[in-house]
Amino acid sequence: VPMVAPGNVQVHVINSTLAKVHWDPVPLKTVRGHLQGYKVYYWKVQSLSRRSRRHVEKKILTFRGNKTFGMLPGLEPYSSYKLNVRVVNGKGEGPASPDKVFKTPEGVPSSPSFLKITNPTLDSLTLEWGSPTHPNGVLISYTLKFQPINNTHELGPLVEIRIPANESSLILKNLNYSTRYKFYFNAQTSVGSGSQITEEAVTIMDE
Repeated sequence: VPMVAPGNVQVHVINSTLAKVHWDPVPLKTVRGHLQGYKVYYWKVQSLSRRSRRHVEKKILTFRGNKTFGMLPGLEPYSSYKLNVRVVNGKGEGPASPDKVFKTPEGVPSSPSFLKITNPTLDSLTLEWGSPTHPNGVLISYTLKFQPINNTHELGPLVEIRIPANESSLILKNLNYSTRYKFYFNAQTSVGSGSQITEEAVTIMDE
């Protein structure tokens, strides 16, 4: 098997889900056989928004021939990763380069995990929601937009409310009685807004 590990491993983080890794080729005489390529082993150490450590699953990408760089796609935003590089010949892999740590920046969050509308009265509705399963960063707020829908399914004026990230419910007051409303709800990190969840509900006709 090859004798030495690739040197001078460098990681360039391109965005929250993509990084580029560079390395110096090993001297050909140390390959001790036919150079087949380089393997990059990489794994997520932890999410920076949640401290829980899960079972670590190592991923491997193989770059054929005498390439000295490769792309690592499909990374999770706002996470800490490690990687190392090994050279491969027909017999197997050489030793691993020292582990290199890199961090991905924040991304936009996934949609809130649920949106539930309860307690209809003549002029109010109660909204409850769950935080995104994948915050992909530090949540800074939620945005609620809603508008009435009339009997011919035309949409009325859109109202927009910003809600602090630590809230999980809201009572909407001063609504029209016996009216159907459509709600659009999403979460934000400093990078931007995530995908929205929609729901409809009706205020009651009379007490």
